[in-house]
Amino acid sequence: MVAWSRVWFWKIPMNKTQRNFITGAAGRIEVTVDLPKAELLSTPAIALIAHPHPLFGGTMDNKVTQTLARTFAELGYISVRSNFRGVGQTEGIHDEGIGETDDLLTVLTWAQSEFAAHGDVVLAGFSFGTFVNSMLAPRLSAQNQAVARMVMVGTAAGKWAVQAVPQDSIVIHGELDETIPLYDVLRWAEPQDLPITVVAGADHFFHRRLQVIKSIIMRQW
Repeated sequence: MVAWSRVWFWKIPMNKTQRNFITGAAGRIEVTVDLPKAELLSTPAIALIAHPHPLFGGTMDNKVTQTLARTFAELGYISVRSNFRGVGQTEGIHDEGIGETDDLLTVLTWAQSEFAAHGDVVLAGFSFGTFVNSMLAPRLSAQNQAVARMVMVGTAAGKWAVQAVPQDSIVIHGELDETIPLYDVLRWAEPQDLPITVVAGADHFFHRRLQVIKSIIMRQW
């Protein structure tokens, strides 16, 4: 049975970032929630944000991950991030994306209950997080949980078996990505007829290009 500690976020002013802990299959999961301004929150819906690889310094406080969370809070979503196993105050050890997918499902279930959020979920990820989200999406579909849209930044094609995604997904990649070459992402996208938005001059971590990520999502939403 999955348990979690409960905090009444609605007693805290909107547009704030809050941290909490819930319990997953491998122990404690550290969770961050970015709340939208009250006037933007019509039908509560969750944007679930997944961070880059934990064995290479990836955390939910990564700048790209934070940019995604804040962007979706501005769009009126309850943005939820969590540290993968072995990162920060999250317990457990790295599980090659399998346990991480389980944990994201646990986090989503908690968030939907905590905020009475019944709208379609958005899945947004960076690097390794795109791989985990690509595995989570079909599991949600099997549970009749609709995914409103997917956002993939620095898609981890060629490094992990990133699954196919819907054609309306927003896929953003840096022209000069040295970690996941643009070529690999194009080859992954080609059989899906999936468009890619390439950010000129951007590296894998989008140094000095974070605002461009936000602008692309805002324009395409």
